[in-house]
Amino acid sequence: MKVVIAMDSFKGSMTSLEAGYAARDGVLKACGEACVVVKPVADGGEGTTEALVEGLGGTYATVEVAGPFGEPVTAKYGILPGQKTAVIEMAEAAGIILAGKNKPDPWKASTTGVGEMILDAAGRGCREFIIGIGGSATTEGGIGMLQALGYKFYDAEGNLLPPVPGSLGRIKAICAENVPEVLKECHFQVACDVTNPLCGENGAVYVYGPQKGVKQDELEALDKAMLHYAGKTAGFTGKDNRNVPGAGAAGGLGFAFLSFFQHVGLKPGISVVLEAVGLEAELKDAGIVITGEGRMDSQTAMGKVPAGIAHLAKKYNCKVIAFAGSVTEDAGRCNEEGIHAFFPVVRGVTTMEEAMDTETAKKNLLLSVEQVFRLLQ
Repeated sequence: MKVVIAMDSFKGSMTSLEAGYAARDGVLKACGEACVVVKPVADGGEGTTEALVEGLGGTYATVEVAGPFGEPVTAKYGILPGQKTAVIEMAEAAGIILAGKNKPDPWKASTTGVGEMILDAAGRGCREFIIGIGGSATTEGGIGMLQALGYKFYDAEGNLLPPVPGSLGRIKAICAENVPEVLKECHFQVACDVTNPLCGENGAVYVYGPQKGVKQDELEALDKAMLHYAGKTAGFTGKDNRNVPGAGAAGGLGFAFLSFFQHVGLKPGISVVLEAVGLEAELKDAGIVITGEGRMDSQTAMGKVPAGIAHLAKKYNCKVIAFAGSVTEDAGRCNEEGIHAFFPVVRGVTTMEEAMDTETAKKNLLLSVEQVFRLLQ
């Protein structure tokens, strides 16, 4: 029996690999002769770098870059072995979480630090990039990142524009003379779980701007400025990507990647990660797949890690079993998405703090998996 384990992290309790190894031990306790493969997984957002670095034997790099509001921050990213792949979470440099207790100022927020992270990784020899663009504080179309990478944006008087939202409607000319040649060699897999276009009522400004501090009476003007930026970009690059699904992600950062780089793919985060860890190759001769996350509910069925794994496993007729810290009444939708059975792992009445203790969670998961596989054996 070959069992492939691909567990999402149990946030605040177990990492992807900690959960995976606990499940492995449960399988082997019941079926000592089973062939068990553990793969790290994540959804392309927070925790993706950690999952891929630890699961694939990579290393971490740190670099001081500009934070979303211009303050210096130390950003961490991963470097995977082999093809020298950089794993970057844009939130490390331009995430709304970096605002801390302060109210974010959307008119000052910039993606400059994201570009600085890319440059640093390219300087270390990376040519393949996996970039998660969730959790941004920005709504400036990615011009901060682009400026850090050598692009220049000028107004009608020839003045260099700062990389902030207020510049979008003033762009007259774009210059690429200072863009490093090495960027032409770089390939970007962008983990993007939204399908919003750049502009309009479903675009970056109207849908996500208010979450980042844009006021209701500012939305129309900022959206028009974003539309102006899209037009100037199309004229400069010869590509009009404003309506491509995902262009509006991270305040238009998705649009910047699509428009200004040669080798770019925007994919759901789970797809990017599963491709990176080579999960599909292991499923070809597997019989059972174990997955799970901290809480399973109807949202799990809507593209979260367990559902993504179940869809891929279906291709190879694998049975999919999921385990979770808690299971809600509406989690039955997960069965419709290819998860054959799911089980909560908490054993008895307990406090949230006790249940989420890492060692307790590992033990509970191990014992639950063991009992299920005793039945399967």
